[in-house]
Amino acid sequence: MSRRTVMVLAVTCAVAVGNIYFPQAIVPLIASGLHTSVASASMVVTATQIGYTAGIFLLVPLGDRLPYRPFLVTLLVLCGLSLLAAGCAPTLPVLVAAGLLVGATTVAAQIIAPLAAALAADDRRGAVMGTLLSGSTGGMLLARTFSGTLGEWLGWRAPYLGAGLLALALAAVLARTVPATTAPSRAPYPALLAEPLRLLRTEPRLRRSCVYQASVFAGFSAVWTCLALLLTGPSYGLGGQAVGLLALVGAATMLCTPLAGRLVDRKGPDPVNLVCLLGVLLSAVVLTAGAGGGVTGLAALTLGTLLLDIAMQSGMLANQSRVFALRPDARGRLNTAYMTCAYLGGSAGSWLGVSVHGRAGWWGVCVLLALLTAVPLTFHLTARRPARSGAGMRLPREGAC
Repeated sequence: MSRRTVMVLAVTCAVAVGNIYFPQAIVPLIASGLHTSVASASMVVTATQIGYTAGIFLLVPLGDRLPYRPFLVTLLVLCGLSLLAAGCAPTLPVLVAAGLLVGATTVAAQIIAPLAAALAADDRRGAVMGTLLSGSTGGMLLARTFSGTLGEWLGWRAPYLGAGLLALALAAVLARTVPATTAPSRAPYPALLAEPLRLLRTEPRLRRSCVYQASVFAGFSAVWTCLALLLTGPSYGLGGQAVGLLALVGAATMLCTPLAGRLVDRKGPDPVNLVCLLGVLLSAVVLTAGAGGGVTGLAALTLGTLLLDIAMQSGMLANQSRVFALRPDARGRLNTAYMTCAYLGGSAGSWLGVSVHGRAGWWGVCVLLALLTAVPLTFHLTARRPARSGAGMRLPREGAC
């Protein structure tokens, strides 16, 4: 696989993942533009994440059944059209419905991961997967800046319309760039859908990775969904652009994940998971100081969100390393099980975050993050783990992604 193809796939990951996150920065703008409450407008974020979870469960397994190139192009075209429909939505219910479709069709990054693992040479697989993860991380971070800034200038519809045109342009590029492949499996669609559930039942390390990521991602989503409410509220009185600029600080995550990947290669995923869980717990403590407003509060939010982003992404890398090494012949279905659980947690976290914020404010959101992190941390510290042998936690390089 050429470097050009890798970079195109990384950009595609960035755009696809960014579509999930950019609505977080424009919730207050949507509320103002559609004359509704901020709590109601935040349903757009939850709907997009629910749609993404459904897309992972229903569509990603087809990556083991259909040739990758036409499948990816079709998904990007449908996603682009859904984004344009969202940008033209006249009412909140229409926008929520379009958000569901956006989420369901913007699963390209989850198709690209097993594609890259299959196409990359053995001695380059880790580097390729690291590049794709950096692309996904960059998309997650820059999307908030993109939508917050563009929304402040041109209104909440502009980010949706711009993202839709970008997705359609990428579909045309992928149609000429991605190598032709044959379907890796001939299993019928119902069997592909059932396989992730079977893997969850039979693979304890898969279940453990799902618990870790679902809990941490729920807290992560709660914080970032409510951050826009905090910054645009009376404590700070800032605009949606401030949320996007704050997200730029998390660009350091792109430098930290390759280091985390090398640590996973040398030490296995368990030690990296432990450090990441402790990092998320520390971020919850730091973020509480953001409730006070002012320069001190903004500094606490900057440091806390940076720590949260680094810990969440590095933990995801460790979890995926554990998961992808279990069954190299079923990476798509393993990824379906893992990411479905992760985004179910994220969807629940967005809803819980808004509910808690309405009752207990920013302090309540930080306590929610700490409680959600305490679940996998307690499990990690008390669980008995297998010996570090050939099938233990020191996983092959091909699992690092």
